[in-house]
This record gives sequence, C-alpha cells and structure tokens, in this order.
Amino acid sequence: MIDLLTIKDLTDEEILDLLDLADDVKKSPNKYCSKLNGKSIALLFQKTSTRTRISFESGMYQLGGNALYIDWRTTNLHLGSLKDEIKSISCYVDLIMARVNEHKTLEVMRDASNVPVVNGLSDMCHPCQILSDLMTIREKFGSFENIKVSWVGDGNNVCSSLIIGCVKLNIPILVATPEKYRPHQELIDWVEKEKKSKLVHIYNDPKEAIKEANVVYTDTFVSMGQEEETEKRLKIFLPKFQINKELLNYAIKNPLIMHCLPAHRGIEITDDVLDSNNSIVFQQAENRIHLQKALLLKLLKK
Repeated sequence: MIDLLTIKDLTDEEILDLLDLADDVKKSPNKYCSKLNGKSIALLFQKTSTRTRISFESGMYQLGGNALYIDWRTTNLHLGSLKDEIKSISCYVDLIMARVNEHKTLEVMRDASNVPVVNGLSDMCHPCQILSDLMTIREKFGSFENIKVSWVGDGNNVCSSLIIGCVKLNIPILVATPEKYRPHQELIDWVEKEKKSKLVHIYNDPKEAIKEANVVYTDTFVSMGQEEETEKRLKIFLPKFQINKELLNYAIKNPLIMHCLPAHRGIEITDDVLDSNNSIVFQQAENRIHLQKALLLKLLKK
C-alpha cells in the first residue's frame, strides 16, 4: 500500500489484512502506543470535519506520532501552485491526509508528494469511512458470509465507496436512489469490468432494496457543496427515501442501521431509528479511530 485515494487501490487481501490489524489495535491498543514515535502527518482540510479530523489526529497521537492540522484557507495552499505546496509539505512530514472538494485535487497531490497521500473525503470517494464501516459490519456478524447490505438515498461519494468495498469483498449490495441520483456510470462500468455485476442491484424503490438486507445504510441527501440544491433535492428524496419505522416494516431481517454522520435527524433518518437498538451508528464512529490507526501503521510500515 503506497497511497489510499480509493478502495480500488486495495486488493481484497489488503482490505482484510487492514481490518484484522484494526481489530487488534482496538483490542490491544497498548501494543501499538509507541509504534510511530518520531513520525508526523499533515492533515489538510479544504472541507470541514469532525470524525475524520479527530480520528486521524488522536489516532496518530495514540501511536506516538504527531499530527498537524492545516486549514486550507490559512495557508498558501489556496494561493500558490498546489504541486509546489504539496512537494514542500512532503519534505516535512511522513504522510499527508487531505479532505478536499474535488477528487482530481488528490490526484495532483499524490503525483507531487514524496510521501503517502490518503483521501479523507472527496466528491468521488470516502474510503476511510467505508473501511471502518466494513470493520463494524464484520464485528457485528462475525464474517461477511451471507450478508446483504442496502443503501438508501443519494448515490454519493459514500455510496460509491460502499459499493467498491462490498464488491471487493463479494458482499451483495442493494442500492435504492432516485433515478437521477444513481451512482456514477463510471463506477457501474468498473463493477462490470470486475465481472461483479451480480453483486450490485440498483432500485428506484427503497422497499425493494431493504427487503432482504442485513444492514441498511443512509447518508445526507444534500452533501457539502450542494447547499444551493437543498430545496430541489428534498422534494425528490422525501418522504420516499427516508429511513423510518414505516419503511423498515418492509425488511424481513430486522436490519442494523448505519449512517456515516453528521445525520440530519428527521430528514434522511428519523430519531427513533437512529437511536434504536438496531442502530450501530456510534460503533461506526468509534471504529474510525481504530481503522485510521491501522491505516497509519500500514502506510508507514510499522
């Protein structure tokens, strides 16, 4: 593993190895508390963050290293050549994590950097989120055997990464979105190229998508940067694609509920579902730090 811009960068063996390490980090944190002594990571944020920032920052600290939070607007990242800035930053740190607006920004950074680059979120992918989600699913079920995952909502960056992660590990995924908000065709083409089309099922009706699901996952209908589309999107998504008790009555397996947060309560998901015993949303959130620590250890070969 050199960089992590998308889960496509990983083999299925690398994903499982990373999950195994994350499990061990969670179980025995003291074993790893000095593994990254003397190492540092630059955390570059073009977009706001809670879980990504804190899990990387605290995770690096708990491994004995140092994390530098860098707001895009308070540096020359928004003034100078991105290539020049990244080439300079990579002289000072051992790893760069960036949360950006456009995925192509990460590709420029990767090509300019002398150290590994990790995608903390882009408009195309959110790999760190989904890797920790896969960790959470395996914790709850013991394995990925006989598991079906359902996504209900916007075919956004989180949805795309979930599809990639499920396809890599041969997990059937049932996706329900409005017609014009389906996952990108480029992603569907990749699935076909991998000869895994039988794993991915796209629906317009969420009742069909959740019927046999063991896990039902949703996210905001309006991602960061799409605020001007809020009124239009909510008219399209509500009430049909909201995760609520009425919709979950169509599920036959009493599925677990996932959300990558922040949740817009009462919009894509209701309070009674998010706070229910079937919700594993905060287990997802906790596992971000364990997966991030495992990723840091792998990338820095410790």
